[in-house]
Amino acid sequence: MTVKVQTARARRLGRARIGGVAAERLISVGSPVLLLLVWEALGRLGLVDVRFFPPPSAIAGTFATLVASGELLDQTRISLGRVIIGFLIGAVPGVVLGLVMGMSRIVRAALNPMVGALYPIPKSAILPLLLLIFGIGEPSKYAIVASGVFFLVLLNTIAGVLSIEPVYLDVGRNFGASRLQAFWTIALPGALPLVFTGLRLAWGIALILIVVGEMFASQSGLGYFINNMYQTFQVEKMYAGLIVMSVIGYVSFLILDELQRWLVPWRGDRAV
Repeated sequence: MTVKVQTARARRLGRARIGGVAAERLISVGSPVLLLLVWEALGRLGLVDVRFFPPPSAIAGTFATLVASGELLDQTRISLGRVIIGFLIGAVPGVVLGLVMGMSRIVRAALNPMVGALYPIPKSAILPLLLLIFGIGEPSKYAIVASGVFFLVLLNTIAGVLSIEPVYLDVGRNFGASRLQAFWTIALPGALPLVFTGLRLAWGIALILIVVGEMFASQSGLGYFINNMYQTFQVEKMYAGLIVMSVIGYVSFLILDELQRWLVPWRGDRAV
């Protein structure tokens, strides 16, 4: 009898879990659709100023025209190339230096004051300095993205290393692991969850900074496109550029999540 009761209870829990997942997916899809429908209705009823908030149907038509002409795709390709290169320039040194600082108290003590002083400086505020150093070409776009990415990845990597239980490092030393072996086999795997947190945060900042850089120091890219459409009051085209940035951010976060599941399988998916 007890086995039957437990089996029935397990089935009910399984159905409830499946129903909960289905409800979450429905809400995830339904909430933005509902928002767009409300926006469309408000625009058609004249309850919002369509000069600033054109209906989604008008934006969709403009978006399709821009895609068909290839203009929006060209600007997207340019911005993506810039942000990916700048992201790599900032993220790779951020991870490596973060691991070193996390494992070495001396290095951490030496560099912490500089990190603490430089990190709070708004990265958009140093754009004029970067333009003076690198000019208005591509290097200045890479530099502003890398400057924002580096510190976020660095700080999260340090936190990831420091969160590792000391017993793991002690075991490595007891088995004769060299510093380089401990670096690759203990520090890096142990820090990966927080490293990916830093990468997610840094990628969002990278998208913001590339738009800022292109708005003020470029004649191409999505930032330039959005700013140009704003200045010429082509609001539907401006919204089309904003939608592309939003889609890039959403898709890239999905890619990072999948990469994290592949590289950090022991962490698993934690349901709240």
